[in-house]
Amino acid sequence: MIEGYFIVLEGIDGSGKSTQAEMLGRWHRDRGLPVLVTHEPTFGPIGSVIHQVLTNRLVVRGITGPRFPAWTTMALLFAADRLDHLESEILPNLLDGVTVISDRYYLSNIAYQCASGSNSAPDPSAVQWLRTINNKARRPDLTIILDVAPESAARRRDERSSSADAYEENSLQEALAETYRRVETLVPNDRVVHVDGSLDMQSVHNAVVEAVRALRNGGNDTSH
Repeated sequence: MIEGYFIVLEGIDGSGKSTQAEMLGRWHRDRGLPVLVTHEPTFGPIGSVIHQVLTNRLVVRGITGPRFPAWTTMALLFAADRLDHLESEILPNLLDGVTVISDRYYLSNIAYQCASGSNSAPDPSAVQWLRTINNKARRPDLTIILDVAPESAARRRDERSSSADAYEENSLQEALAETYRRVETLVPNDRVVHVDGSLDMQSVHNAVVEAVRALRNGGNDTSH
């Protein structure tokens, strides 16, 4: 059995990642290609804790009262959720020849921490630590970044029926957009492709498919 491809979609909140992940999954299924579409954080035991934090239902004790957990605590939670995700879902499917498409992966850990420093340069020691806690995570075969202007993404988030999570603050998302524009410098050995996420949904999908076809053809895959 040939191992499946591992494809990740990344971008700021409101970039269209979830929609494009589902469309890419449908593209594979329409061609008879086995595929799993998944996301991080998961709804597993550790991911469920993260969701409670992000929706302000779980806080920790601080000197001045309840507070959001430190970024280091969150980074460790995300990394632990990722390894559980790998062992329980991603790797078993890849080994069965299934292409796995994930909405977010370890690049989110690195990008969000760097963005928290606003316009300042990323702290090299922080980046190295984030790489270290994720060094057991399988590298994606392809990471697709959906680049969207922060104001456009903000409008999309405002149109959602669900409430915003703790990371959807506009200033953080603006810094995050800038980080994602140069994010391949933070993971120099990864295959990263940027797609203009401001285009209409079908045009974005076409560009995503083009990147995936290039990956598959590089592996001598003849699927169309």
